[in-house]
Amino acid sequence: MLSSHIDPQETILFVGAGASMQLGLPSWSALVGEIGEELGFDADIFRDFSTYFALAEYYQIKKGSLRGLAKLLDTKWHGPSVSIATSALHRSIVELEFPRIYTTNFDRWLERAFKHWKHEYHKIVKVTDIGGSRSGVTDIVKFHGDFDDPDSLVLTESNYFDRLEFESPLDIMLRAEALHRPILFIGYSLADVNMRYLFHKLGKLWSDPKISGARKESFIFMARPNPIEAALFKRWGITPIVDPKGDGSGLVDFLGSFRLT
Repeated sequence: MLSSHIDPQETILFVGAGASMQLGLPSWSALVGEIGEELGFDADIFRDFSTYFALAEYYQIKKGSLRGLAKLLDTKWHGPSVSIATSALHRSIVELEFPRIYTTNFDRWLERAFKHWKHEYHKIVKVTDIGGSRSGVTDIVKFHGDFDDPDSLVLTESNYFDRLEFESPLDIMLRAEALHRPILFIGYSLADVNMRYLFHKLGKLWSDPKISGARKESFIFMARPNPIEAALFKRWGITPIVDPKGDGSGLVDFLGSFRLT
């Protein structure tokens, strides 16, 4: 079983939107419709005008900042109807004690999960936060920003293009860790070009013959069989693990199997 190759306490976890969607959060599409209505558009027409990132940038142009949009997302994604206590996935993530978790999610549910199950964590949003890391305490690296610092959020098309440079201090930290630690990706597909570019950059790093013998094997959990994506992941040096249930529901069982190794 592939989980026998993964030691959570030596592995970097990378968490994507698929993990948060299991909580039943409103979709980006629904929220973009609300943004359009706030700006005086019909929701469906506004959604069809451009990409979500471009529409967020239009909001910034019209409103002068993204703070209103950040407040809307924060409110909608953290409503009282969502209970982290019912998420077996988040409980598994907390209890496996990964040393560092990277996430491209803006929401606060990873942090709330650690608080709920009474595990200490340290949040990293900017380079000055890195110095607060402590041995035995999980770092949560908000790779695309955090609601506590709205200016850090990767929400607009310009933010997105800047992020593709892959040269921020957090990117450099990730590249350094990728040289000697395995990475496990969950909650991702290749629909996001930003993540495809990240996989491409890591693949180039890992293919360097100077370090190829030292790097650890990395993995991605695929919610559904997809031979195209699987071939691309393998090309980038990432071993795909396909959910045997074929619908993503096997992720909790997969993480749970680590406890048996």
